[in-house]
Order: sequence, then C-alpha cells, then structure tokens
Amino acid sequence: MSVLPEAEHLRVWDRFSADFRFRPSMSPLTWPGIEEPPASTTWSLALLDDDPGYARLDRLTAVVKQGLVSCVGPRGALYALDWQHTSYRFTPTETGGPGQPVWPLSPCPDGDYSILLSEDFRTGSFGHPWEESLCLFGAELLDTVSAQVGQVLGPPIRRSGQAAGTH
Repeated sequence: MSVLPEAEHLRVWDRFSADFRFRPSMSPLTWPGIEEPPASTTWSLALLDDDPGYARLDRLTAVVKQGLVSCVGPRGALYALDWQHTSYRFTPTETGGPGQPVWPLSPCPDGDYSILLSEDFRTGSFGHPWEESLCLFGAELLDTVSAQVGQVLGPPIRRSGQAAGTH
C-alpha cells in the first residue's frame, strides 16, 4: 500500500471529478454527488443505523471488498480516495489478511466521501456520507455482489442513476 504522491493524488482526483462529475455538497438538491454510471446500483445505508454490534456493516464491507478483489484480480490495484484526506493505491490481495496492512478505507462513508476505484476507473464504489448511500459500479462487480448487498441493505434506491423501478 502506498500513499499517492501529491501529483498523482491531484491527477486521480481531477480525473474522478471529471469522469463522474463529482459535486461535493451536503444539500439534497445536488445529490447523488456523482453522475452514476450506466452499470451502477445505489443502496441506502439506512438499515445500518440500527445495527447492534455492526453485523450488517461488517457483512456489507466484506461482500464489497471480496467483490472488488475478484474484479481487479490477484495483481490488480485499487485507489482509495477519502475526500479531503490522504489517498492511496493498494493491492487488495496484499491487504486485510493476517499479517497484512488493513484496507486504507471502508466502502462505507464515515463522515466523508469514500471512494474505491480500479485503476481504469471502470469498477468501484462511491459512499456518500450525507445521503447515506453506497453506489457500486461496473457490470462485473454488480454481477458478483448485488444479491448479497441487497440481502444486507434491502432493495436499491437507484439503478444507472435513475430511481429504482423507473427504467
């Protein structure tokens, strides 16, 4: 795992902001905060509010992490972008196991936007702290984890950027 040098940090954030039309705001009028890609599904995190012992959160985090690992492969890397904080590049198969460093960021937002991205930006997650939502994108990731995420969080609120059930 490595901290992104300043130049790369700026380049990755600039590309993310441009590709996803990122618009940080606490105002519901500007949500969802990104232009959600065609192959995306977004769930509310409201069910995590009543989660004694964090069992749902732990299950959700494990499912998303496993899905991302399977999508990037054994040598693939992810970017971990924590808005207004340090960003990282890491190899998921070398992170989070016994004797390994922990993942630098959870897919679930904890006070700030939480973004995990494949290096080609085609697959990843976008956690919105104020909407309390999690958007997963990339057809392969969705095929791998949607059913399990739905078991934890319930039905999605959006698919491909549209209210669920409207397309």
